[in-house]
Amino acid sequence: MPLRPARRRRHVARTVRAALVALATATVAALSAAPPAAAADTWTEVGSDRADPLTESQGLTSVEVPVNSANRYTGIGTIPLGVSTRGWNHVGDPDASYDGYYVEPYQRDSGTAKMFRVQAPGGAWSEYVHTLSSGEALNNSWVAIAPAGRWMLSGEWGTMTRLLVFPTPGVNPATSPSANLPQASTVRLDRPVRDVQGCDFTGPTTLLCSSDDPAGTLFGITKPLLRIDLSAEPNGTSDVTGHVTALRQLPLRSSCSGAFETEGIDYDRRTATLRVIVISPGFCVLTDSRTYRFTRS
Repeated sequence: MPLRPARRRRHVARTVRAALVALATATVAALSAAPPAAAADTWTEVGSDRADPLTESQGLTSVEVPVNSANRYTGIGTIPLGVSTRGWNHVGDPDASYDGYYVEPYQRDSGTAKMFRVQAPGGAWSEYVHTLSSGEALNNSWVAIAPAGRWMLSGEWGTMTRLLVFPTPGVNPATSPSANLPQASTVRLDRPVRDVQGCDFTGPTTLLCSSDDPAGTLFGITKPLLRIDLSAEPNGTSDVTGHVTALRQLPLRSSCSGAFETEGIDYDRRTATLRVIVISPGFCVLTDSRTYRFTRS
């Protein structure tokens, strides 16, 4: 009689082994069919340049019009005196439309408004003020003009589940320096983002964003490069959704130890080059802050 339990144990063992083999096979097949999202959009560092702490520490953008225009940067040293004396003492990450309108975002230490300073292709400057909507944060960290030109995105500091959509001042015919620049609609994100310092469109419905997240609890890494895939092009009349993916941690290298700060971001479609500013901690803010360059691989 002792043989019967032994046969049952061997039968169970064979069943377990067969189940494990089937599970392993199914797992391999699933992984082969669905690679990680980051693998489809991998950005590899290809070089860097020193970022001047006064004039290149907040943001940057490539300008296509006029032809052969130099890249534009922002920092405390780029704020005109006539602008700062009126209280607009912080400039964020700018952007430029494909037809040459350049937009800088400004904020004050207090108040109920933000300001967007715009340079037309001919060189003339104008200012567009936005009165805060109910519950809207005061800070004005960045702008990202959609490829079609008529709409732009902006973001708020802190942990957020939305981006704001505005008519692009100077480009959208509904805008005027003498009228309030209204929020038109919203991008609803499928997961929170924290301390976004800049975004730029890489296509009609795709954004790359630099996050200064110091905690790393949202995506498992601090200071991430994010991709946001929109459900549709922003049109100012209806909300769209945004799917958020963390692609990689941005470079954190310096001769000094301490807290780094990620800043603005730019994607130049002419060279397919991504650039991100990372400010070094402590004294090294003066010596080895960098603008890092990436290409898709």
